[in-house]
Amino acid sequence: MRIAAVQTRSVWLDAGATTDKALGLMAEAARQGATCVVFPETFLPGYPFWLSMTSASRFEDTAQKQAYAAYLDAAVTIPGPEIHAIAGAAREHGLFAMVGVAERGAGTASGSIYCSLVTISPDDGIVGVHRKLVPTYEERLVWAPGDGNGLRTHQIGDFRVGGLCCYENWMPLARHALYGDGETLHVSVWPGSGGNTTDCARFIAMEGRVYSLAASGLTSAEDVPKDFPLRQALEAAGGTGHDGGSAIAGPDGAWLVPPLVGEESVIVADLDPAVVRGARQNLDPTGHYSRPDVFQMTVDRRRAAAVRFIDSTDVDSTEER
Repeated sequence: MRIAAVQTRSVWLDAGATTDKALGLMAEAARQGATCVVFPETFLPGYPFWLSMTSASRFEDTAQKQAYAAYLDAAVTIPGPEIHAIAGAAREHGLFAMVGVAERGAGTASGSIYCSLVTISPDDGIVGVHRKLVPTYEERLVWAPGDGNGLRTHQIGDFRVGGLCCYENWMPLARHALYGDGETLHVSVWPGSGGNTTDCARFIAMEGRVYSLAASGLTSAEDVPKDFPLRQALEAAGGTGHDGGSAIAGPDGAWLVPPLVGEESVIVADLDPAVVRGARQNLDPTGHYSRPDVFQMTVDRRRAAAVRFIDSTDVDSTEER
């Protein structure tokens, strides 16, 4: 199977324009013969990188509230028109797509945003939405914690594919849950840091005896619209937000594509399921190298909600009709 990692910039906080960009990049991945294409963390409509550059933890700060409101307005719903368009392109090109999105909650959580990884099948549309279990550090100022609903793998050709977002790839039990669900290709999505993917992507490959794909983004202050409330503060802070680092490693930890830093690209690699089977000879973390008599793990994959309403639909037989 040929896989593709897309390293690119969002059209920051413009979900429609970013979707259009995704459709073109999906066509490019298909032209290169890919079966599966992966986009970075919150590619749609962009990563909230102002948090680490503008004293985001100031309580009741007017500009920070305005920035959050703008981000909430830009977040996408699932399902929604953006994901619908991407699902149409996946069907057209015969591609599985895994897309990092800032997902606006619904119902009880309509004022909240989740860092989500959406998996789309060319035949069945949306087959999975994983919400990042624990937003990292300052991300907790804008993202709500996720749940175990998305800790599952999906059959893509001869591979079982699962994915995690950014630093939750360092969570041992999250990785273990995906290994236990039969994972043979692990996807990690990142806002963009060659320093992170250099270690983590190879470590996961060796630990799980899986292929490991990291898809990372690029961001800088120049990407921010002029009307964003903290644009001037970001310009004053200087520097770049994220530098990429997309990469693909084999089950032995050797690079198929080493981390790419500082440029937009669609990187591809060919995977052989027999290589995974061979690598499991001496280590299968949830098979012959597990000890279920000593260690046990339970994963709750129910979608969490703050409030559940149970209404009676029964009509009293004595009620006047």
